[in-house]
Amino acid sequence: MAIARKRQVSLVDTKYYHCISRCVRRAYLCGEDKATGKSYEHRRGWVEEKLLQLAKVFCIDVCAYAVMSNHTHIVLYVDDKKAKRLNDKAILIRWHKQFKGTWLTHKFINGEPLTNSERCLLSVLVNTYDTHVYLYINSKVVYALIKVEV
Repeated sequence: MAIARKRQVSLVDTKYYHCISRCVRRAYLCGEDKATGKSYEHRRGWVEEKLLQLAKVFCIDVCAYAVMSNHTHIVLYVDDKKAKRLNDKAILIRWHKQFKGTWLTHKFINGEPLTNSERCLLSVLVNTYDTHVYLYINSKVVYALIKVEV
């Protein structure tokens, strides 16, 4: 029976994780499909680039990785202390590296003055983003790294 990620990841026990993700239905991540003769080798660079980019956004270190023809292996170190030290602006800057953000988050990052109502809304957004960043770091980092669109 499958176990929820939040029960699999325990930063108290270890901050290092070996993660594996497999393709299904004889799909190829990279390499040459012997059945069709089609090459997917160009995807290897995409996966590596995305993996390293996501590691910077979600406060983790990639210790080692291997991109195989139909699966990946990744050894991660979760830097939860670094994540907890991020201030509001740092959280939003990281969030914008992965997502577009909103007019309000861009306004805040650019140092433009905010009204009281905008500050309240920004506080809600930052708490939401911080929670998401923490969730990714704490229990969904595997999903965030492996969900690479190829």
